[in-house]
Amino acid sequence: MIIATAGHIDHGKTTLVKALTGVDTDRLPEEKARGISIDLGFAYWPQADGSIVGFIDVPGHERFVRNMLAGVCAIDAALLIVAADDGVMPQTVEHLAILDLLGVAQGLAVITKADRVPAERVAAVTAAVGTLLAPTALAGIPVLPASAISGDGMPALKEALQALAAGHARAAIEGRHFRLAVDRVFSKAGSGTVVTGAVAAGSIGVGEHVTISPAGLDARVRSLQISGHTAERAIAGQRCALNLSGVDVGQLTRGDWLVAPAMHVPTQRIDVQIHLLAHEAAALKHWTPVHVHLGTADVPARVAMRAGRPLAPGAAAAATLVLERAVSAVHGDRFILRDQSASRTLGGGSVLDPLPPGGRRAPQRRALEQTALSAADPDAAFRSWLAAATDGVPLSRFARAFNLTESALAAIVSASATVTVGKDTAVALPAARVDVVKEALFAALTRRHRATPQVQGFELAELQHEVAADLGGEAFAAIARLLAETKRIEISGNQARLPGHNATGNPQDEALWQKLEPALAAAGFNVPPVKELAPALALKDALAKDLLFRKMKTGVVIRVGAERFYPRATMAAAAARAQATAAAQPGGLFTAAQYRDAIGTGRTLAIEILEALDALAVTQRMGDARKMRKDYAAILGPAADVAVKAPPTSPSAPARKPAPTAARPPHRR
Repeated sequence: MIIATAGHIDHGKTTLVKALTGVDTDRLPEEKARGISIDLGFAYWPQADGSIVGFIDVPGHERFVRNMLAGVCAIDAALLIVAADDGVMPQTVEHLAILDLLGVAQGLAVITKADRVPAERVAAVTAAVGTLLAPTALAGIPVLPASAISGDGMPALKEALQALAAGHARAAIEGRHFRLAVDRVFSKAGSGTVVTGAVAAGSIGVGEHVTISPAGLDARVRSLQISGHTAERAIAGQRCALNLSGVDVGQLTRGDWLVAPAMHVPTQRIDVQIHLLAHEAAALKHWTPVHVHLGTADVPARVAMRAGRPLAPGAAAAATLVLERAVSAVHGDRFILRDQSASRTLGGGSVLDPLPPGGRRAPQRRALEQTALSAADPDAAFRSWLAAATDGVPLSRFARAFNLTESALAAIVSASATVTVGKDTAVALPAARVDVVKEALFAALTRRHRATPQVQGFELAELQHEVAADLGGEAFAAIARLLAETKRIEISGNQARLPGHNATGNPQDEALWQKLEPALAAAGFNVPPVKELAPALALKDALAKDLLFRKMKTGVVIRVGAERFYPRATMAAAAARAQATAAAQPGGLFTAAQYRDAIGTGRTLAIEILEALDALAVTQRMGDARKMRKDYAAILGPAADVAVKAPPTSPSAPARKPAPTAARPPHRR
């Protein structure tokens, strides 16, 4: 158990810790010289059962509240100390407000220096402290008088502390990645870089790697100590010192986090729930500059209030912190806000979403997400988000927000009636929602095919806008693929269609195709371009071209060059001739000229046919030659019986003329 002191300067915090543990936590020469605590001090109190109570002694001076905040960021309980002679003082009030804002709900209050004043004074201060505690999370904790000098009340205090430690429930370590907020960094002779802090989540062992966040540096745990004793592993709720290899002491500082590599997700925007202290004189306005104390870090920031509405004293509201530099944070992390000059505590709260989506966000949708994230339990938050968000729960973002391991996330998802869609950005959707989208997609395709039967398929992006505009593109495409797996639709590239839909199956297209098909088949390998074919068949060029392009999308014809369309069987025959030509050549390489001779066309057309076969992965160009790449039958089907004809004499495919015989030059020696 980790207990932090709190209270005004010179109220006896350090003296009391020394009386309990025998350790003087004032370790700095300046602290010894001035007689006040300046930085954090640490002491350990071994118990009879082998457990250890750790104390963090914080400075009480108002100038060192920043250091005090670094010490109370990951504690289990507080020891609020008030001197009997002074009574409640300004730092008593501020420290208690900080503890309350951080959600510290366990602890004891001690009236120190009780031997210096009459019993009536002790009773009065005790009553005042009880009144001060009443509106906070520490209301009702024991208030005990004690004197570290005379020893009066110390046995009762020790008993109360031991009872507190015995009843403390250790933080869960399963299902969470390792996180530790660094509060000290130093170099030790023979060891190198050492950091200390409280393990906030998960566990860490010797030999394991950690990431220093937000810098992103990798380090390995060379050794570790707990309460000054060598150990193999530290778990959540324990203070430890880690000896790190791979980093220099100058590369770390108080405010850094040591995290499991999966949790290195730096952020400069955090959605939070803010509570403004009731005694503030004015409301907290939109874009107010503040200091944010998160973990052991102190970062300047601006407060972006929802809709720009100011936050009244004593009230709470959702907001966004826009930080000057990146930090590491997860859902539930507590923070403190101080004013721009860092002289006054304004309020504090907890992190709702450490990784809010960028860009402008619909206020209503964002409000639903933040309401769901206000749940402390990830199971409850997941169910609430799932019920509220029509576009589902982004799993990677949810797991990082709650610091969940893969197995912990899987357990939460499996316990709910969801379907996970998408890969790069997997989203969990209610199973009923997925069914609704499937049926809506099927109905939309049916309507579109009836309205425009000549269209072969429709873009998934268009269908998403019509069917489920609130879904992400990847999630919608994944649902469409689920529908395709049941054969209810077909997907080709980025288009979807109903199975068996023929975009050329209407009577007008059929009549036109009855004229075009025989002419294409009869042309063999010398299929004329559409601009020549259409007039020859007394057809309009535009109508013939439109139909052939739609037939091409169904795979009935294959485009060669700019305006030639070959029947599939003819292209299979062209591929068969390429295969035969390759087989006749050493090494299987053949030239365009050899292929031209094999199919009886002009060179230009032969090259266009080969380029079409290249695009189909039937052939592959190798410099000035080609080779067979794949079996054409698996791609194009059976080949037609195409006779090789003499090359045509049309301008589009000029006949080959014999090359003129050049006079041989005389032989020269």
